[in-house]
This record gives sequence, structure tokens and C-alpha cells, in this order.
Amino acid sequence: MKQFQVQRTGLAKHRIIAENPAAPPIADGEILVAIERFGMSANNITYGIAGDTLGYWKFFKALENPLDEWGILPVWGFAKVIAARCDGIEIGERLFGYFPPSSHLVMQPARISESHFFDGVAHRGELPGAYNIYRRLRAEPGYTRSMDDLRMLLFPLFLTSFAIWDQLKENRWYGAEQIVIVSASAKTSIGLAFALHEDSDAPFSVGLTSKGNREFVRKLGYYNQVGDYENLAAEIKNVPTVIIDMAGNAQTLGALHTLLGDNLIKNIDVGITDWKGARKDPRINRDKREFFFAPARIQKRIKDWGVDTFSGKSNGFIMKAARQSGDWLKLEKISGLEGLEAIFADIRDGKIPPEKGLVVEM
Repeated sequence: MKQFQVQRTGLAKHRIIAENPAAPPIADGEILVAIERFGMSANNITYGIAGDTLGYWKFFKALENPLDEWGILPVWGFAKVIAARCDGIEIGERLFGYFPPSSHLVMQPARISESHFFDGVAHRGELPGAYNIYRRLRAEPGYTRSMDDLRMLLFPLFLTSFAIWDQLKENRWYGAEQIVIVSASAKTSIGLAFALHEDSDAPFSVGLTSKGNREFVRKLGYYNQVGDYENLAAEIKNVPTVIIDMAGNAQTLGALHTLLGDNLIKNIDVGITDWKGARKDPRINRDKREFFFAPARIQKRIKDWGVDTFSGKSNGFIMKAARQSGDWLKLEKISGLEGLEAIFADIRDGKIPPEKGLVVEM
């Protein structure tokens, strides 16, 4: 079995570990899947930065890791069942869900239904259910392989976009006249901007990005206004504002907090695309910051609405946003874990153009 691992502290190093046997054995109640393909983006870097605080390192165990210094960045993708000692799961069926960047994964299906199951392996029991569910594609109405790449790249991100929009709307935008989205070129940001663009009740939206990405973000047509980090004073109106931060750059947030002052209603932290800038700044008003954890919001809405209603609303939005993404998203295929190893530093350092969607084919 092969695994792509990253150094847990700072993600500064990465490596591929190969271990015999190539396909690990399974016990009663388990299945073995071969991972076919998965997406990789700045979202996966966020998983690593928040690996300890939010438990992302706990999902998948790193091989040959006696000092616990290496971790597995979870990814969204597709896998095929190649061995099964579990009633109700058949060899050959394909799954969509949360996987390690590895050749194989041993799973322990639980709460099995025709449409899905949960991985019931003991160490995942305390982790959010939204990450433990696996869709059985053979039973999925209208499933088509032609959407696989868009699905694994955008569905998890746009589900977060939907959840953020839903929280903002439920709270009547917190009284804001303006929503500023930091790291406007990030795919989760694009999904949120699309949701706001489609909502006639939404406040004025401003996307902040680098100068190099400004024209790309402007051409999307989703933001009411697009600005860059170097000209905040000229780009941001001093009106009641909610900041949605996807970047984690303390200097940018410090400048925004200073500029807005009492007009800053709330600063909602979602991701960390700028992992190098994730430091403290004394200008940041901590009392107005809160962390958005998508699985918690999703669980709340499932409880409020029920699974079927939540799935209908969220999937309807995700499908519409994903189809629109065909206008700007350019897929790039990467060959195996070795290909990922070659490009990972650029992903980590934010050097991948925002219009690129990276697909790792095993």
C-alpha cells in the first residue's frame, strides 16, 4: 500500500510511503477499496493547518510513523470495492466520499443502506458524521461519470459555500450592508459569491484577492465589486460589514479591522489558504471573530429540516453552481501520488492559478 504523507507541523515536508503487501488484508466486517481518483486544492491545505485543532489528522492513520510527526491530508474522491467480507457490500461497486491520498483503504461499513454507509472504524467514531458517509453510486439517481471530476473538486467546497450562505441568510445577514470575502478566488469563496449573486435579498458583496487574480475574479461576474489587498482603503466602504475570511492572513485582517472599526459586525473565519500568513496581528478585534465549522452547520440543518429536505436544497444549489463552473474551471490531470508529490509545494504555497482544478488519477 502507498500513502502520500505531510509533516504535521507546518506541512513543510512531504513523502510517499510504500508498504507491503500492496493490498492489505481484511477481517470479517471489513471491505478493501482501491482509490481511483481524488481532487486536491487549497481546501486540503486548510485540513492540514487545522489538523490538530479540528481533528483532521485523526481520520486516517499514517504508516511508518512512530513519532507521530507525519499526517494524512484527507481528500474527496472515488474508490472501488476490490474485496469484501461484509454483508450488503459487493465487490466492484464504486463509492464517493472522504479518502486518504493512498492506493487503498480498509473500511468497516456500518448503518448500511442502499444509497450509502458510514465507515464505522473505531477511531472515526468521534469525528463528524458528514465526513464519515460514503455514497454508493450504483444506487444514486441520475448518476453519471461525466460529473466525477467536478463533483470531487467542487461539491465539498460548494456544500460549505451553501452552509455559509444559509447561516448568513438565517441571521438576516447580521444587519450587514456589505459582505467582504477574503481570498475571493478560492473555490469556496466563488461558491459563496454565486449564492449571494443568486439571492436578491443579499447585501452588496466585495471580493478581495491579489492583483494577479483580480481580473479572473472580476470576469466571474458574481461579486458586486472586486478589490485587491494593496488598496483596501479605496476598495472597502466603511459601512456595517461582515467579513468572510478564507485566507487566514493576519495582516490583511488587521488592516480590515482597523479600516472598518465599529462598522465591523462580525469576522467569520472559514479557511486558511494563506498558510504562511496565519499569524497574529494586534489590530484584530478577537471579540468579533468566530470560526465557521461546516459539519456543525450541516448537522444543525439536517436536524432542522430532515435529511431529505437538506439534501434537496443543498444538492440543488451545488449542481447549479457546479454547472456554472464549467465556464471558468480548467481541469488538470496529475498522475498518481508521484505526480502529487511533484506539485504539492505549489499547492501548499498558493501558486496554483485559481481557475485550475487538480485531479489526481491513481
